[in-house]
Amino acid sequence: MEWTCLRRFGCKKIFLLSLAFLLLFCPATGSAGQLRQIRTNDLAVLFDIPVMKKAASEVAKIYPAVRAELSAAIGWEPGFYPTVYLVGSAETFQRMAGTHLITAFAIPKKNLIVIDHTRMNLHPITLSVTLKHELCHLLLHHHINTVRLPRWLDEGVAQWVSDGFSELTLPKKKQFLQAAVLSDDTIRLSRLSVRFPDSRDGLLLAYEESRSVVDYIVMTFGRDGLLQTLNLMRQGYETDEAIREALSVSLTDLERQWHLHLRKTGTWLLYIAVHIYEILFFMAALLTVYGFFRLTLKKQRYQDDDDDEDENDDLSQEEILPAEESR
Repeated sequence: MEWTCLRRFGCKKIFLLSLAFLLLFCPATGSAGQLRQIRTNDLAVLFDIPVMKKAASEVAKIYPAVRAELSAAIGWEPGFYPTVYLVGSAETFQRMAGTHLITAFAIPKKNLIVIDHTRMNLHPITLSVTLKHELCHLLLHHHINTVRLPRWLDEGVAQWVSDGFSELTLPKKKQFLQAAVLSDDTIRLSRLSVRFPDSRDGLLLAYEESRSVVDYIVMTFGRDGLLQTLNLMRQGYETDEAIREALSVSLTDLERQWHLHLRKTGTWLLYIAVHIYEILFFMAALLTVYGFFRLTLKKQRYQDDDDDEDENDDLSQEEILPAEESR
């Protein structure tokens, strides 16, 4: 998530990040309340709790590999000196971000990445993929700086290079995109150009759509098609012009073809897969009801058979007794 996306939360408090950034140039004395830092030839890492020095060192250690992977995927070198701020308090991070729904965000104009370290679980893989995702935002805005980079393309590419990772802390179990396709309630890309929705469900749908449309571009036109689009935008082409030149299709037609693809490629199967537990529970409930009625009918049948046997026994006695009396 990058700076333009955070505006949808009305987060004026993010101005505090600029002040935090300025502290980078102040000597780190280690006094209470002051940011500490680790500087290398590649980046600066800020942290606000002494015990996070190990995590900050880990960021500095993995950054060269993350940068190399990102450059190989996009074909661009960063060409800037980023700062990564590891926030050691979830409450502090939420005040900065203005929301509890994300774990990290980037401010391209400051080449700044802010990460809620409390939700990284000290796991190098999580930290690495988060760093790659946010660094991708910085990279895209660094090179595409003369035209507007659509929010959906920015986020979609960042998820593409980080294997589907996003900063959201929302549960991934429910697939909002498939449900939206089934109900014909997807969000048009034009509405995702500048900002994402404010609502929780709308936000997750916007993230899923962003990833899906970029995946569709790569699947249909190849990785080169996506990279050519980005390179044209880097040269100053507007989004629609770049897509038309690189993919030989207008943005409107691309969106229409993408929607058609979503409807044709097993949407119902995907929907079933997503709701498999609810479906299994419903089927189990039906089987329980069916079993109950079947057992009830079986008991009723046994009772009817017993009544028939009693009647037969009475008839047999009536038939036998007269015969015995005649003897």
